[in-house]
Amino acid sequence: MRKFIYLASILFLMGACTQSKEQNMVAEGPSVKGEEVSYSTDDITMNGYIAYDENLTGKHPGILVVHEWWGHDEHARHSAEKLAELGYVALAVDMYGNGKMATHPEDAMQFSGEVMGNFENAKARFNAAMETLKNNPKVDPEKIGAIGYCFGGSVILAMAHSGADLDGVAAFHAGLQLPVMPQQGMSSRILIMNGAADPMVTQEQVTALTGAYEELGADYQYISYEGAQHAYTNPGADSLGQKFQLPLAYNAEADSLSWEEMKAFFAETFGDGEM
Repeated sequence: MRKFIYLASILFLMGACTQSKEQNMVAEGPSVKGEEVSYSTDDITMNGYIAYDENLTGKHPGILVVHEWWGHDEHARHSAEKLAELGYVALAVDMYGNGKMATHPEDAMQFSGEVMGNFENAKARFNAAMETLKNNPKVDPEKIGAIGYCFGGSVILAMAHSGADLDGVAAFHAGLQLPVMPQQGMSSRILIMNGAADPMVTQEQVTALTGAYEELGADYQYISYEGAQHAYTNPGADSLGQKFQLPLAYNAEADSLSWEEMKAFFAETFGDGEM
């Protein structure tokens, strides 16, 4: 009887230890927190959203997330949260200022044109966001990257071309009519992931951009996803395309493949291995 009680006690303690270990493992998993954050230039205040894993200690790479031409939206915020799950600190930026959003393509074209039509002003807004990210206590300011969607992809490519302090940029379905083409002095690694069926990107634009990279000996990769159209990463693209009769369509396969490419790209860029 004593042996039975002794054995039962051991099994109970082992079970308790195992349960405690499992609870600790759960507690040590990602716990993503998102916070509203405001920053400004001399003439405008911008309302962003920063996401990070509360359970991480030390400093980690920071990644800026630049929205589509509709403005700072849930798509950009969700991407910031997904990056936080990977161990990055991500700031979904506001390029239009005051959280301004477009509800119609005409407004979106106007807002995006105002930003890209005044590149010095665009740089000031982007740099204000970058400084906000660098100054975050959880961020290693020597490891900064950026991702962007559509308009946002164009923004981060233009910033990289102009010599912005970015280790790497990953552009999803980016427009390639850029205010700044690749130039001497740029040091960012470049990853562009566009849809092969995107009518907003011409082969002439692709050839001109990749040719400029080749001439400079830039570290770049251009990936084209067969059958993917514009805005292929945005689950809301189908309804927006139908509503406004635009060539927009979500593509789950291209969305997944491009995100995996981005993960590998930043793991290599920051020297962190697979995250």
